[in-house]
Amino acid sequence: MKFRDDQRLRRNCVWASTVTLLWGITIASTPLPAFAQDNIVATATLPRDLSPWGMYLNADPVVKAVLIGLAFASLVTWTVWLAKTIEIVICKRRVRAALNILASVRSTSEGVERLAGAEGEVRQFLDAAVTELKLSAGSIERDGIKERIASRLERIEAAYGRRLLRGTGVLATIGSTAPFVGLFGTVWGIMNSFIGISKSQTTNLAVVAPGIAEALLATAFGLAAAIPAVVIYNVFARSISGYRALLGDASAEVLRLVSRDLERPAAAATSSARRASPLPIVAR
Repeated sequence: MKFRDDQRLRRNCVWASTVTLLWGITIASTPLPAFAQDNIVATATLPRDLSPWGMYLNADPVVKAVLIGLAFASLVTWTVWLAKTIEIVICKRRVRAALNILASVRSTSEGVERLAGAEGEVRQFLDAAVTELKLSAGSIERDGIKERIASRLERIEAAYGRRLLRGTGVLATIGSTAPFVGLFGTVWGIMNSFIGISKSQTTNLAVVAPGIAEALLATAFGLAAAIPAVVIYNVFARSISGYRALLGDASAEVLRLVSRDLERPAAAATSSARRASPLPIVAR
């Protein structure tokens, strides 16, 4: 009985060993699963240079054009920032210096003499006021003269304000359109990813990664071009408002000088009339 049990146990062990061997041979002869192949392909073909320059070199031509356009827009933004910053600083300094001179003069002619070697906004204000005074020499309506001078000064002030605003519209355009241009590059990169998936019939990382990298790079370039443009535009808007306020102060100062000039002849005539009038005779 014991001998039969031992034989049965031996037959079972041999059968199990045979089944195990056949299973191993079957596994060795079959191809690798799809996910293992995907991992091997992804490891072998995934681009190793994922720096911004490497992503640009491996990008689609359309995405490259988007990136070049956004880089050019960023260059324009910083060029306008440098040029306009220097221009605004110079203009403000010039107007402040002229205002300090006007604060100590008593007439328009004296102001013209004090600013004889100066060029700029305040000098044009004085020249316009003197010109209008000469053209209105025979007029007796002082209020009309003041209105005409104020109109001339207002036009000059508006012209200088428009002159300083030139170039800032580019910043507004870049700030409003750059994110959408970057979004176009993002959509195009994602489309390339889906096209690669469709062609290769696989979803491994080597197929998806290049398109996603292009999309993220285009988004980053769009934000890098738009954010500085918006910030710089707002800074320039405040600075130009301050410059216009200085021009308004200069215009008001010139109008005060004109008012003094118009009042002096009347005051002189009144004092002369008083001196020329005879003393009243008191009857006794």
